[in-house]
Amino acid sequence: MDYPAVLSLMYRSRFFEEKVEEAGNLGLIHGTYHLSIGQEGCHIGLSSALDDADWIVPTHRCHGYNIGRGSDLFRMFSEMLGSRYGLCMGIGGSMHMTDASSCNFGSSAVVGSGISLAGGIAYALRELGKDAISVAIFGDGASSRGTLHEMMNMASVFHLPLLFFLENNHYGMSASAGRMISTDCIWKRASGYSMESTAVDGNDVIAVSSAVREARDYILREKRPFFIEADTYRMRGHSRSDKCVYRTHKEEAEWLHRDPIERYVSFLVSSAIMDEKEIRKVADEERKAVDGAFDKALEYRDDTITVQEMKSLIISGNRGKFSPGWTMHQGSYREAVREALDEVLAQDDSVRVIGEDIGVYGGCFGVTGNLASKYPDRFLETPVSEETFTGMAAGAAAIGLHPCVEVMYGDFSTLASDALINHAAKLRFMSAGQLECPMVYRTPVGGGTGHGPQHTQSLETMFLGVPGLYAVAPSDPFSAKALLKSAFLMDDPVLFFEHKALYGEIGEIGDSDAFLPIGKAIVHGNGDSLLAIGYSRAFRIMQEALSDIRDEVTFIDLATIYPLDEETLKREFLRIGKAIVVQEPSLGGSVAESVLRVLSDAGEVYKKARIITSEAIPVPSSCIPESNVIISGESIRKAAEELLM
Repeated sequence: MDYPAVLSLMYRSRFFEEKVEEAGNLGLIHGTYHLSIGQEGCHIGLSSALDDADWIVPTHRCHGYNIGRGSDLFRMFSEMLGSRYGLCMGIGGSMHMTDASSCNFGSSAVVGSGISLAGGIAYALRELGKDAISVAIFGDGASSRGTLHEMMNMASVFHLPLLFFLENNHYGMSASAGRMISTDCIWKRASGYSMESTAVDGNDVIAVSSAVREARDYILREKRPFFIEADTYRMRGHSRSDKCVYRTHKEEAEWLHRDPIERYVSFLVSSAIMDEKEIRKVADEERKAVDGAFDKALEYRDDTITVQEMKSLIISGNRGKFSPGWTMHQGSYREAVREALDEVLAQDDSVRVIGEDIGVYGGCFGVTGNLASKYPDRFLETPVSEETFTGMAAGAAAIGLHPCVEVMYGDFSTLASDALINHAAKLRFMSAGQLECPMVYRTPVGGGTGHGPQHTQSLETMFLGVPGLYAVAPSDPFSAKALLKSAFLMDDPVLFFEHKALYGEIGEIGDSDAFLPIGKAIVHGNGDSLLAIGYSRAFRIMQEALSDIRDEVTFIDLATIYPLDEETLKREFLRIGKAIVVQEPSLGGSVAESVLRVLSDAGEVYKKARIITSEAIPVPSSCIPESNVIISGESIRKAAEELLM
């Protein structure tokens, strides 16, 4: 252990956060922040024991971990102040300081949900043959989250190189651990998952470093996860607005006597490792470095990222490819999806299929069939833990794998939605392009099969309007295979909705060279009397219903339902002038409503109405970028004036 270096980092973390608090009180910081003053023993102790190749996924109280892992102070302050020179170009702010250069994945503001991401990283490290571990960092509040227990189970079952690091600062916001947690030894719960664990004094940086180093050695040697609970205390409130009315001054004073920096300084002096003069010099140097970095960041605070630049960070722009193939053969929709999976597994070593009952059973609807026996090392058959294994896929995708998640019913997308919406969709954006999330999420939707109200919903509409996601819903065997193969060429998350009533439908399937691009509608026919628009099984039903007037109709199979192919829709509507839109889900917040909006832009309706919305960009933390994204009075006034002209 490099004792002077550890002292420098502890002072750097303390002074950084004191400067953040000062700037916040002066109104220089937009939004909230969560200070970890008093928890430096955990942050620097853990960081000092890790290898450079180890990954961490911190909590939203993350500044000390960035400093412990070596993030640049100027870029950290710039992130807080909202300038383009921040670690994430001012998009992430205090809670999302991704620094991929130091294997810092960045934190989740959704309590506990970063745990599954860390599990996915651990899975990827194992699959890629890396001699490194992943660390899931979380607080006592997160210990009540189901995803923690799901991940502990899976980490143990699958022997993942994952360290669970619990910072128990005794409060989840205002709720004390004593009132909310049914044990005073959270670490002992690990034994229920056949996992080794220990507790450590989190305000003793040497003890933390030693415990983490031993745990890391154990994880790599035994190929088993490990759980550490570090007992610590935050000397400030939960966030900048917290007045700490839920705890006593006596309690705060008792913990102040256990200040991790003062304890470490006493150790250095009593052990004759450093004298007081040397310690003061270190403190003065770190104070000067922090002040200098802040002053420099303050100079550039108004140089912020533009809306156009933010849009460029949402998706990669790659939308697969188009190739019609050379030969066709007959087969079912189910077989088409299986063929696509077979071909991508054969061609791309990074592909992994993750989900429930995808092994011997062959998938809930028999889609994966015998592929697990053909590619035994490429399938991860999971427990019933949709939220967690979808989160694992997002974490694994970010560091080198290309996961394909199968969720057996689309209805269960409600469970997986946190991982999809808050992580997979936003990973590229929140990290300002440092990380990306190439993953495919497959699930069957729709009715007509008698599966009842919790197994028959068409919940694809849940994901419309989520920037960073593609949503695809093929209507026939050819498009099912060709679109799924293109989905695996993407550097972004693709949600692939398969209608369960189509699985047995027979049609033409393309060969291994057949691809269809994501984001492009498929036009059938050239009639000029009616434009018929739909997707998935509803499109097939519509084709049959209008078969007797087929020559008069132009059919558009949307294929990609988000984002829509607006160019094709507008062009065909302007040419024909009459349209019907068919879908299985109800109208509210649906694909059909989106289509009608596109058509209104193209036709006469546009002269009588305007639609005003926020930009299709995740809302950034910093003030100016945020105001550029959300709706404004100016845009409303402009639209009103145009209508009144």
